[in-house]
Amino acid sequence: MPVFNYSARTLGGELKRDTIDVPTRDDVMNYLRGQKLIPVSVREKQKDISIQFGTGVKNREIVILTRQFATMINAGLPLVQALDILAKQSDNKVLTSTIQDVLYDVESGNTLADALREHPKIFTPLYTNMVAAGETGGILDTILLRLATFLEKSDALARKVKGASIYPVVIGVVALAAILILLVFVIPTFETMFQSFGQALPLPTRIVLAMSDFVLGYWWAMILAGVGIVFAFRHWVSTAKGRLTFDRIMLKLPIIGTLARKSAVARFTRTLGTLLSSGVSILDGLEITARTSGNRVIHDAVMSSRNSIAGGESISEPLKQSGVFPPMVTQMISVGEETGDLDGMLTKVADFYDDEVDVAVEGLLKAMEPAMIVILGTVVGGMIVAMYLPIFGIINTIQ
Repeated sequence: MPVFNYSARTLGGELKRDTIDVPTRDDVMNYLRGQKLIPVSVREKQKDISIQFGTGVKNREIVILTRQFATMINAGLPLVQALDILAKQSDNKVLTSTIQDVLYDVESGNTLADALREHPKIFTPLYTNMVAAGETGGILDTILLRLATFLEKSDALARKVKGASIYPVVIGVVALAAILILLVFVIPTFETMFQSFGQALPLPTRIVLAMSDFVLGYWWAMILAGVGIVFAFRHWVSTAKGRLTFDRIMLKLPIIGTLARKSAVARFTRTLGTLLSSGVSILDGLEITARTSGNRVIHDAVMSSRNSIAGGESISEPLKQSGVFPPMVTQMISVGEETGDLDGMLTKVADFYDDEVDVAVEGLLKAMEPAMIVILGTVVGGMIVAMYLPIFGIINTIQ
């Protein structure tokens, strides 16, 4: 039997939320009327598969949805009609269902922001807070256009960083596959041949043969160890202390650390700048920015800055003391505070660091390419040479 989530108001205006197990939506409405409750929102509870398979909605789909939504609202279409069009044209069933739920909630009298908050796995706090600010200020069309631009630039930044990791991952997989093919299929044929020589083998050859025997004899143990390491790492990173340690290490790595720092600074400045320019308070903006920073070190620095603001101090000083943000960033934030144009200054910093991320990605790829080739050539070439050393020895003996 379906389970329905509902929200309703009492005759005194109090909002109540609960779930009920009944066959149809009409039964829910009848139940609410019997309890003298005024229905606000009623929808069927979906089975939660997000734990295993994620939300089912890609970031790119949210970016496209927001741009289309902003365009329709800016063109003067009523909110309900715009939501109905979005629900009908989406190819993603999860997103379609979500928009239909939002539409129903809006038709029931909820604000758009409250309706979106019912789906926190799809619409982030940043998203819903900006929408709420737009509704409160009567500038929802402007805020949606600004939000669409922000999401597009954030998505472009994420794809740049992800793109930088594709090349080394591909090369690493190819290298591992080549090594395993040698150890499993090629080296054993050499071992059979060497046994017929009846001579002592060079140390490098013995090492490679031992590696081949180990892979053939304990491949199952290697798989179990790999799975165990992955699970142990994920558990460690899921803890507050582990995540903080991991993020600190990432920021200190050569080349990769520079890219991680610049992308984090770009994300922080653009997020906070967009929130402030949309009318979100500085304290709420800093909290949302910290939660969406993607780096625990950045998160702690931003929350420290938030506490400083709450105590009547400046934003820039705690950021400077954290040692995470470059001096140029903290100085420009300080200037923005003094001139009263903090959101504009943050946007300028974000634009600058977007370009810096491009340069960092290009530098990473240039450094990775020769390094990976050298490593792959050394390992594979070393194994091949090790296999031919006994043959060279026999040739020298014959001569």
